[in-house]
Amino acid sequence: MTDFVVALGLVLALEGLLFAAFPGFAKRAMASVMETPEAHMRVVGVISAALGVILIWVVRG
Repeated sequence: MTDFVVALGLVLALEGLLFAAFPGFAKRAMASVMETPEAHMRVVGVISAALGVILIWVVRG
């Protein structure tokens, strides 16, 4: 459970840095997401999740 909380904190820190450093880019990215078809977002989400699991598996062994 500790690893999950640390990972969640890292996600929040990276998102916070993105919004603080590049607010205009973040707003344009969000607007772009609103126009993206759900099927495409679902495929990107599944691929991202799979890559994340593979990365954790490789690092954690």
